[in-house]
Amino acid sequence: MRRRNRYPGAVQEITSPIPQYLSALLDAVRDEQSGHVADYIPELASADPNPLGIAMCTVSGRIYSAGDCDVPFTLQSISKPFAYALALQERGIETVMATVGMEPSGEAFNELSLDGKSNLPMNPMINAGAIAVNQLINGEDSTVEDRVEVIRSLMSDLAGRDLGFNESLCYSELDHADRNLSIAHMLRSYGVIRDTAHDAVLSYTRQCAIETTARDLAAMVATLGNGGVQPITGKRVLDPDVCRLTMAVMSSAGMYDAAGRWMARVGIPAKSGVSGGLIGTLPGQLGIATFSPRLDQEGNSVRGTMLFEKLSQQMGLHLMNPLPVGVHAVRAIEERGEDTVIVLQGMINFSAAESIIHEISTRDFSAHRLVLDVTRVVQVDGVGKRMLGSTLLRMRRAGYDIGVYDPEKRLLGLVLSDGTRAPRLKGLKGLKERLR
Repeated sequence: MRRRNRYPGAVQEITSPIPQYLSALLDAVRDEQSGHVADYIPELASADPNPLGIAMCTVSGRIYSAGDCDVPFTLQSISKPFAYALALQERGIETVMATVGMEPSGEAFNELSLDGKSNLPMNPMINAGAIAVNQLINGEDSTVEDRVEVIRSLMSDLAGRDLGFNESLCYSELDHADRNLSIAHMLRSYGVIRDTAHDAVLSYTRQCAIETTARDLAAMVATLGNGGVQPITGKRVLDPDVCRLTMAVMSSAGMYDAAGRWMARVGIPAKSGVSGGLIGTLPGQLGIATFSPRLDQEGNSVRGTMLFEKLSQQMGLHLMNPLPVGVHAVRAIEERGEDTVIVLQGMINFSAAESIIHEISTRDFSAHRLVLDVTRVVQVDGVGKRMLGSTLLRMRRAGYDIGVYDPEKRLLGLVLSDGTRAPRLKGLKGLKERLR
């Protein structure tokens, strides 16, 4: 939105600082060269290792991105939580639980192993569990073509656009699928799946070959965090109970044998794929996706992992963060003489600050001065304070006078990114009386 102000000829925008912050995150990890592209699939072995992108989608449907966020790549194992959600949606929890467990395996994703007591795969995030889950979709008597189309349709609804397959990668992977074929034969021998091993692996491989981008994935995983409603299209794709269980399994097993360390250090339910994608979601807040093809020894994107760590540390995006989540942070926007007063409330963390920035950036103000009133704010965390400071600076650079009304000193010592301090107001005439 373009902004009006009192300076002749000055028409500027108050823009969100989030894309700039995401670009800075990419720059911080760009020079990291460790890790290697997946080498057991020829198409992936010859992939460009250099792309680097990040996208973030809020549950309100706003997407922020930077870098190579529109470069296409295949889902690979990132398809697993979404296929699991589809199986839960179609067949119900009891049927799915009778086919695959939900405990961390503590083993590599492609290990030939089953639970010692039940002879079932340990969880749906390892290959054995994912192949078994794939066979539940559209009924056990479904053809491969029909089953894969149901899966592709769900992925498209999650992304908010029609998705296709990378056919060359699919058949390259099938030519080197001996290990997955061994897993499928093992599953058949215990009666976990009924289809032939070849068809089971073909169906699963085509699931993995669906092509998306980091921007697509941010919206897809945000749908899980939004209780099954696609944030951009508004379409209900999954039931809330299905999303809750899927995110719970992601938190315990999504990062394979590194899942425990991941949740302790990063604290974002996540899933990786060997093509270089990495997704994560915080319930009720947002979905995040990164793309960088170089992998560590556990098959997780090296630079993607670093980006998630920085997001968790710098933005407070940890599931176990004891601070309350900020919601509906803008209480009111009022014109008071020559001022526009933006009344904030509640807890100001990243999610709250993002909603404040969006509310400001989508309005045209005619006032001479924009004032943040934080009398009803309970607490401001570090990232919330930084984002408010960045927003105030952008207001000033757009041509407005700025001010903060903060009698409780919630923003005491707030320094803008240019080194200046936000002007503090002693009072706002008539404001308290009107808001009582």
